[in-house]
Amino acid sequence: MELNVKSPENIEYMIEQITTKLKMVNVGALDPSHFDLDKYEDIREVYEMVMKKNTFSPNEMQAIVEELGTLRK
Repeated sequence: MELNVKSPENIEYMIEQITTKLKMVNVGALDPSHFDLDKYEDIREVYEMVMKKNTFSPNEMQAIVEELGTLRK
């Protein structure tokens, strides 16, 4: 996946990877179609941070989800 290219497909990929890594149950809350390309770099930063970590505390998970929530349309 070439994440240097801003595209809806890349946003979808990153959101799906984040929800998988965080083992989120309510993935509908982070529907990739709810994110604009103008927030691409912010989404990518969250994605890269999540992919670097192996475990997350409940507080970290909540903060990540809240951050993604602020990036939605």
